[in-house]
Amino acid sequence: MNALLWTLLDLLLAAMLLGLGWAAVATRDLKRGVALFIAFGLLLALAWARLRAPDLALAEAAIGAGLAGALLLAALRDEPRHEKLAAAHSRAGLWTLNLLSVLLAVVVAWALLCALEMGEGLRLAGAVTDHIGQSGVSNPVTAVLLNFRAYDTLLELAVILSAVLGVLALGPARRGYGLPGPVLGGLIRWLVPLLIVTAGYLLWVGAHAPGGAFQAGATLAAAAVLLRLGGVDRAGLPAAAVSRWLLAAGLLVFLGVGLSLAGLGYGFLQYPAGLAGGLILVIESAATLSIAVALALAYVGGWSRSGSTQPDSTQGGSH
Repeated sequence: MNALLWTLLDLLLAAMLLGLGWAAVATRDLKRGVALFIAFGLLLALAWARLRAPDLALAEAAIGAGLAGALLLAALRDEPRHEKLAAAHSRAGLWTLNLLSVLLAVVVAWALLCALEMGEGLRLAGAVTDHIGQSGVSNPVTAVLLNFRAYDTLLELAVILSAVLGVLALGPARRGYGLPGPVLGGLIRWLVPLLIVTAGYLLWVGAHAPGGAFQAGATLAAAAVLLRLGGVDRAGLPAAAVSRWLLAAGLLVFLGVGLSLAGLGYGFLQYPAGLAGGLILVIESAATLSIAVALALAYVGGWSRSGSTQPDSTQGGSH
């Protein structure tokens, strides 16, 4: 009976994901589309949790739904004519988008079925389990991302840095928000310290449980978003000179550790068994700060300079 109930829940979850995804891309109302996208991200986090992938569930809830949704809402705020733009979309264009989405889903499903029908091959999970003792951590996800396939994470940090440099090249920060009302102000005063402590916990626990630099960095960035909504012009970020170093710290520390190990004869990012855990913690600590600053700057939209942005007085007390 329990198995049947879980099966029905999974089918309902899959149907809701398809329905929300379709509705988010098919609606003509951009505000409604963003709201549906956020709901889709939260539901997708639940789906990852059902697939026993808590690391992905945390990342999806924090970044895919939370920060990505905040960025989209900020973009709509800066575009007052979005309703007219949405109404200008042609029916033919929407049908074309829907058709391409269906074709993409069919191709992905076919590729998945072909992969499942292939013969037994070398599985990453088995290799990770066999060598987890040499990684310096007990969480297999952290072992893969920071040790066995550290090149991938290094390149991901480079991509994040490149994306934020593109944001900074567009100009100064977006106009700020006015002072919040008593309800939002009180909520911010409670939530920001809690988010900072949670980020520290996620960073530390990532060595042996779901968590790590990306989840911790996204949580810190969420605190910055709240501060920005509360009328803090720089969203809690330090001065521009310090922020630049923090932005590059993750990539620089990662490269510095790798090159130092190569110079000592271990090979690039080939950690000695006794030092692996400590080196991974150093890399993740720097990466957490870089990811947090990058996501916060992406939301703010650039460097906040005194007098360069004007608060939006219409936003104060209306959240």
